[in-house]
Formats: sequence, C-alpha cells, structure tokens
Amino acid sequence: MNDSSWGSPAGSGFGGPDQGPAPAGPAHEGRQAAQTRPMPIVSDVSAGDNQDDHDRGAALPSGPLFRDETPHEHPPHEHPRHEYPQEPMSSPSQPPPAPSPRQQPRQKKSAGRDLGAAIGVGLGLGAVIIASLFIWKPAFVGVIAVAVVVGLWELTSRLQERKAVKAPLVPLAVGGAAMVVAGYVRGPEGAWVAMALTALAVLVWRMTEPPEGYLKDVTAGVFAAFYVPFLATFVALLLTADDGPQRVLTFLLLTVVSDTGAYAVGWRFGKHKLAPRISPGKTREGLLGAVAFAMAAGALCMEFLIDDGTWWQGLLLGLAVAASATLGDLGESMIKRDLGIKDMGTLLPGHGGIMDRLDSLLPTAPVVWLLLVVFVGSG
Repeated sequence: MNDSSWGSPAGSGFGGPDQGPAPAGPAHEGRQAAQTRPMPIVSDVSAGDNQDDHDRGAALPSGPLFRDETPHEHPPHEHPRHEYPQEPMSSPSQPPPAPSPRQQPRQKKSAGRDLGAAIGVGLGLGAVIIASLFIWKPAFVGVIAVAVVVGLWELTSRLQERKAVKAPLVPLAVGGAAMVVAGYVRGPEGAWVAMALTALAVLVWRMTEPPEGYLKDVTAGVFAAFYVPFLATFVALLLTADDGPQRVLTFLLLTVVSDTGAYAVGWRFGKHKLAPRISPGKTREGLLGAVAFAMAAGALCMEFLIDDGTWWQGLLLGLAVAASATLGDLGESMIKRDLGIKDMGTLLPGHGGIMDRLDSLLPTAPVVWLLLVVFVGSG
C-alpha cells in the first residue's frame, strides 16, 4: 500500500498539509484515534465525475469519517474513543473494503468474444448458405438438415451432461432430417406428419432401456424435436415459393440485422437491463436498436426482394422479426442458465455452437413464413 493512500484528503480539515496546530480536547483526541485506521486504496477519478465534492462531504464532522463507516446518530466527536477500533484494517480478520463502484477505474467495454474469428466464421457460413440457396434449392435443404442434426446433437449432449437426461439422439436425428425434407416436398402437412412420427419414434426407442427416468427422457426428446427440426422446417417452407431464395434471404437478413442492431446500440448506449435474471447483457436500448434496424431492413427487403411486397409491410415484418429474435435469444439463454453453461458447443470459433447461432433464427422462421403468406401469398 502506498503512503499516499493513507490519511485524509488535503484541505479536508483533518490533518491536511495546510492546517495549523489542531486544538487540544476530547474531540481532537477522537479524531486522532479515528485517523489511526488506514484508508482503503482509492483509484484516481477524473475531475468530470464531481468526486471531490462527494469526498469532502464525507469528511465533514457531520458525516462518517471514512467510506466504510455508517453514519451515527451523533457526530463522531461525541462518542468515546473506545468506539473506534484501533486494530489496522489490513489484519487477516478485517480485510480492507473494496473500493465503491464510483471509485473503481472505468474499464473499456469489451465484446466478450473473439471478433476476428466470429467474423471469419460468419462470412464462411454466409458464403455456403448463399451459394447453396441460389445455385440449387435441394442443396440448401441439405444445409438445413445438417444444421438440425448438429443442433440436436449439441442439445441432447448438454442435457445428458448437465441434467442426466437421455433424450434419444438417433430417432431425433433421423426424424429431424426427414421433417425438413417432408416440409420442402409435401408442405406444412408433411412437416406435421413427420413431427408426429418422430415423437412416436422417441417414445418407442426409449423403451429399450430401463424404465427409470423414462418420462423425463421422452419429454426432453419431444421438446427437442419441436424446438429444433420442426421450427427449422419453416425455412424449407419459405424455399418452396417461386421467389423462395429471396424469401429465405429476407428471413436471414432481417434476423442478422436485428441481432446486429441490438448488439451495436446496446454495447454503445445500453444502461437499462432488459431481462437481468435471464441474460444480463441485454438492454432495453439494445431492443430499440434491434427494432429500428430490423424495420429499416424489412422495408428495403419487401420493396426490392419480395414480389408484390411493399415498404409498409416490411416495417411490420421487421418489427415482428425483432420481437421473435429477441424472444428466441432469451429462450435459449434460459435453457443455458438452467443447464449452467455459457455456450451450447464449441464447433464455431467466436460463436459457440450451432445452437448458439440458431437461437434467434428458429422462432423467427415461422413468423416470417406466416407474415409473407399473409402479405403476398404462398407463392
């Protein structure tokens, strides 16, 4: 501890360098006894924070002598000397208090992830998606199916590791891939039938193991079948329209723009927490950024990408996407908090796992599909 961290601030009236001899008396002795306690190390604070006025007020006789003391009913000089402990606060039984939030040095905001790796992986995934989307539609259906299978593997693995829940992966993976293909080939009816058959397969597959934990395992399996492959099937349904690639591109762009707007505005201006118990990093300012960015992007996409679309429809679409993407993100954050993990996987450097990228996309897919059908038809 530096010597400069001890004692009262200059000019505070308690032993500052400009003070003359202090008058003798009980009050002065009480102050000297109080000054034997070491002050905690206080970080330098810029002049713009008005911290000097606060500190000077704390040193006046009408308030506590030190920041770690609570105010008394009477001024400190009216109390006997024995009420001020003489043991140094640096003793093992009494560690020095941590500086208050106002005294701590300001830290530069950090993104929290490797942005270089995140950008590189994002660009690579974007290239694969765009190439398969506009060159050959069935290739993009294959991309969706692969993402679904990997996402199911991540989700079931984390459930087994953290909660000892054994959702059967084999029927989920086979049924999930079949669900995506059925939705693309047979439409919504095919997706519902494949979902029902997948749930039945989960129930039957789990019967090959002991009955202990059967109910929680099959419940988790049916939930996984709905959460990942069934919601992803709506991306395949978007692709079936004549302007299917443009619809899928609109869906992807709006979701990415919403997430980007929330991150950019929340990182720069975020002060008020949106859901601190679920995701402490999300702010109300970030949500407003997501809405504004998504609505602007929606107006442009509906005007220039979607056949017979208009800009005002894009505003409504962008608003709905911002809401569904945020809820999807919060939903997966809730699952990860329950499991006690930060990411669902480590497959994508800078992003986490596949499920960490699908969290906002999955619940947004049916919203975009439904609104486009209402606005411009099924194509």
